[in-house]
Amino acid sequence: MFSQRIFRADFREALEEELARRNISIRELSTRAGIPAATLYKITSGARDPRFSTVRAIVDALDPRDRDFIALIAAKFLLDEVTAQRVTDTGKTIRLRGYTANTVDECIIAAVRAEKEGAAGIICAPILASLIERIVDIPVVIMKPRPETILESFDSLVARLE
Repeated sequence: MFSQRIFRADFREALEEELARRNISIRELSTRAGIPAATLYKITSGARDPRFSTVRAIVDALDPRDRDFIALIAAKFLLDEVTAQRVTDTGKTIRLRGYTANTVDECIIAAVRAEKEGAAGIICAPILASLIERIVDIPVVIMKPRPETILESFDSLVARLE
């Protein structure tokens, strides 16, 4: 269909122009949007038409509509179990957005990325908080383990040792 062809051509052109304007690589966009880099390369080369969900992810990564979120930097297994949203006294909704990190380097990158994407604050592990506070200009809060999670881990390790 003609209108779809025009949309695809305009989208690819607009995407390439925006990436060049912001000096963002396809790899960086891939990370921000949560889309495989191979998919983005195929879209920009014209070898693949983007799905609506892909277009939405790209648009949200380049021009976030909602900057009312708090970043949670943690391992993927934890992020998969946690979703949160709170409504403040003023009626503003604040969401929790996860940033996967498994190393200190990934935590630093995630913190910088979260701030760049407009996070209101960051939640992270105690061992990282003081470092991240020196890097970003937004509030950082420590995610404190509960005694029961420590004891569960202790029991799990004891069972392995037996």
